[in-house]
Amino acid sequence: MNTLKKICLLLLILSPFISSAQNSKSFIQGLEDENAWVDSVFRKLSRKERIAQLFMVRAHTDKGKKYEDSIAKVIRKERIGGLVFFQGGPGRQAILTNSYQEISKVPLLIALDGEWGLGMRLDSTVSYPYQMTLGAIADNKLIYQMGRQVAADFKRLGMHVNFAPDADINNNPKNPVIGYRSFGDNKYNVTAKVGEYMNGMQDNRILVSLKHFPGHGDTDVDSHHDLPQLPFSRERLDSLELYPFRELIKQGASGVMVAHMNIPVLDNTPNLPSTLSKPIITGLLKNELGFKGLVFSDAMGMKGVVKFFPNGEADVRGIIAGNDVLELSENSVRAVKLIRKAIKEKRISWNQINTSVRKVLYAKYWVGLNNYQPVSTSNVVNDLNTAESKALNQKLAEASVTLLNSDSLITSLDRNKKTALISIGTGSISTFQKELNPNFNNVVNFIVPKNASAADIQNVSRELKNFSQIIMGIHDMRKRPQSSLDYSAGVKMLIAEIASLNTITSVFANPYSIAGLPGVERSKTLLMNYQQSEDLEKAAAKVVLGNLKASGKLPVSINTFYTNGNGLTQ
Repeated sequence: MNTLKKICLLLLILSPFISSAQNSKSFIQGLEDENAWVDSVFRKLSRKERIAQLFMVRAHTDKGKKYEDSIAKVIRKERIGGLVFFQGGPGRQAILTNSYQEISKVPLLIALDGEWGLGMRLDSTVSYPYQMTLGAIADNKLIYQMGRQVAADFKRLGMHVNFAPDADINNNPKNPVIGYRSFGDNKYNVTAKVGEYMNGMQDNRILVSLKHFPGHGDTDVDSHHDLPQLPFSRERLDSLELYPFRELIKQGASGVMVAHMNIPVLDNTPNLPSTLSKPIITGLLKNELGFKGLVFSDAMGMKGVVKFFPNGEADVRGIIAGNDVLELSENSVRAVKLIRKAIKEKRISWNQINTSVRKVLYAKYWVGLNNYQPVSTSNVVNDLNTAESKALNQKLAEASVTLLNSDSLITSLDRNKKTALISIGTGSISTFQKELNPNFNNVVNFIVPKNASAADIQNVSRELKNFSQIIMGIHDMRKRPQSSLDYSAGVKMLIAEIASLNTITSVFANPYSIAGLPGVERSKTLLMNYQQSEDLEKAAAKVVLGNLKASGKLPVSINTFYTNGNGLTQ
């Protein structure tokens, strides 16, 4: 056998192993490799279609057939690169995904903004804890497990990109847009936990998008409505905001999302958002920090970007700046036309466009779209609500419960004493009360709405004086837990009064809300549970009953009484 035949035979034998090795590479590791599928698809695209690959448009399954058909028309006509799904249901989304993929010339890259899993957008799916809640957990392996499960849920619905985790350091309690979406205000804790969440998803073949570069944690303006400004020095940005991004890029982050913020020290162009800044995206993110992965813009219809750059100019500048993918352009047809015009005017080079297109196509290859298979539309809801995912959710909740004051009242609880169980801010008996009720022989339940009348407050205050032990739950029933509770002044005064009695207080709300409840620190025992959820109510009840040891640590500083890292170990 001649040498050439021997080499061919050897390659034939080794080809499955070579293919397996290529497929086992991380997104960043494989980005520079020759790729026959990418080359083949790229060659078949017209110049207009190449530009269209850089756009992801909005999709819903809760807006009716007319809306769904309009997105199908965009896919057919414009040949866009991908979709971002928003509100709807998982079963409907599975069916619609198959329909959209079937009519697309190139398989679509499909994303969802799922910081706490599919439940952030879709009904009938699991919502994992907010990142602020996860920030309290000591065992980061649990967050890695969550990342893997979130990735599995995404893959079950035929999705490939999660616009998460949030790598912002929330060191501004009044931040209107980040807050509970952040792992906290300590850069090391934030970085460690973002890394576990990121690695869990990437190890299960889902692309991530760390956000909001270069750091949205210390702003008091919501970029959905206006352009925030980061007025800090470069030294401050390097030491704080940029820290998680720098470290996680070293760990192999596959994607980064750029925020709409004006940052004079990085680019002093008046009113220019970071999403449109070449010094920030190409200069800082790509060249200085060495990021090779996908750069996603934040939504291009937000006021923070279109207020000063309307009529498609934001899209053109976004590509010039170095974004690989523009998310949710106001008008993708107009944007493609304007980008082609900008290329002719030599504002953008074809080399830059082609580099981004190849990166997008490689992303599609890496997530398996080179061997596209339709999503199974059977048993979708059951598959997304497994016993394993529910058990993991409960574990995460239990690991986050934080004991801020002495547990002396927990250890001395008498099941036979007259006990008051009171829920503040609810309209009915809470899960917390239901879990505790059967464990006491002489118990009375109280419910105090957030805007209770003065007469009702007075009656509760009078009755509670007849109880020797009180267990109080403070609940924020709003969909998103803001940094202050929307309780009436009278209800807040009642909380302070109850706390001064023989009381265990358990807070199911944003941790910053404690700062707006003067007197709550007088509770004999104070438990922080970070958000309103049945899993956390069950976990807190276990701690109160002595069946679970609280192990969480505060991920943020609240006031002089309670600072980052506080949390008693039982």
